[in-house]
Amino acid sequence: MKVLENLLYNEEHEWIQLEGDVATFGITDYAQDMLGGIVYVELPEEEDEVEQGDSFITIESVKAATDVLSPVDGEIIAVNEALDDAPESLNDAPYEAWIVKIRVNDLSQLDNWMDKEAYEAFCAKEA
Repeated sequence: MKVLENLLYNEEHEWIQLEGDVATFGITDYAQDMLGGIVYVELPEEEDEVEQGDSFITIESVKAATDVLSPVDGEIIAVNEALDDAPESLNDAPYEAWIVKIRVNDLSQLDNWMDKEAYEAFCAKEA
């Protein structure tokens, strides 16, 4: 399982790279492995407002469809439209194939996210 140093992780196996108040968001290597072959990603629209805990993305794999909940309150400022044509890139390169960029309204919503070491320990307990 690949885990990168410069990202934050949550218990839903999602990652964020924070630059100022903009969070680049994606799924981890662990998540893509559990999902299996990803065949479709339903993306939100740019300028959509999202609220923490609300479903905002659907990922369909050969195993199932999974609703992804927004990790924060904010505004979608960019969508990785390459996923429309190549959703499998989430399997091939989960840390390069980001899903959306969100302008975060309240950075304290990320206080419980884990660094690399804490996430690796969390995954080890789940295995």
